[in-house]
Amino acid sequence: MQAVHFTEHGDPDVIEYGEVPDPEVGRDEVRVDVKAGALNHLDVWTRRGLPGIDLEFPHVPGSDAAGVVREVGPDVTRFDPGDRVTVTAGVACGDCEFCRRGDPSMCVSFHILGEHVPGVHAEEIAVPEDNLVPVPEGVDWTVAGSASLVFGTAWRMLVDRADLGPGESVLVLGASGGVGHAAVGIADYLGAEVIATASSDAKLAAAADLGADHTVDYTATDFPSEVRALTDGRGVDVVVDHVGAETWRDSLKSLAKGGRLVTCGATTGPNPETDINRIFWNQLEVIGSTMATPGQVDDALELVWEGAFEPRIREVVPMSEAARAHELLENREGFGKVVVVPDSEY
Repeated sequence: MQAVHFTEHGDPDVIEYGEVPDPEVGRDEVRVDVKAGALNHLDVWTRRGLPGIDLEFPHVPGSDAAGVVREVGPDVTRFDPGDRVTVTAGVACGDCEFCRRGDPSMCVSFHILGEHVPGVHAEEIAVPEDNLVPVPEGVDWTVAGSASLVFGTAWRMLVDRADLGPGESVLVLGASGGVGHAAVGIADYLGAEVIATASSDAKLAAAADLGADHTVDYTATDFPSEVRALTDGRGVDVVVDHVGAETWRDSLKSLAKGGRLVTCGATTGPNPETDINRIFWNQLEVIGSTMATPGQVDDALELVWEGAFEPRIREVVPMSEAARAHELLENREGFGKVVVVPDSEY
């Protein structure tokens, strides 16, 4: 079959699209003909190389994809050939203390399709049935193939980890990205006052269209000062920061006393300078969040299927142009998700 893959870490030019072995279907696995997938910044980091993760080459990237079931293993009970499905990328052991308590995203051996093991940017994939969610008829493949990771992640961050409630205020950094734009929509749905940052008038307008009450161009102004002005000097209750080192201190400055900073990533680097005095004096909470539980993904995707949330698509490209798709993410071009489609489906 044809798949996106690379045989070494590096710039986008290491990416190829060509023949790889067909997937073998295990007893609890499902073979899916992929109709569409989407990129996440995780794909960029995996391609560049992550400390402590040794991949088996050639590596197929990708954590988001959707398609049609073609074959099921003998132990599969939830799906049949012809079903429409989307991938949820987190994989847990099912046996550790955290899995037994009902939170597999905390699993001691938690890993992600496309990051630690082969991913789903291919014509066909074989994944455990636990990593699939039904997709209703009528949902476009670009939506089905791009919503799971970012909406599940943002849902867990805001609903379960930060416990964002109606009437609270939230600052969403990088609102043009996948998690960022999902967080804007979810925060608005929860009844919060939403402040969103982005780098251009077009991106700010798109964030406002998704539900942001206020927008801030972080390239033209000091966003903590703008946040203070918009909140009468108080600051916000919650900051969603997946940017990392470049924004960390300013995120802390933007919080009200007793505020919560929730983070799921570090696009600009994992080791920022911090302000411990501000954290203890203002009694701030710094909350980590990784991916989502199956139930949290189900909750978020049900609202996507109903149309309450809308994943924005910045561009759809054939998988043979996956290198250009990576460049779109790295160069921060456009708003929302970049979708890749097998050339045979394009």
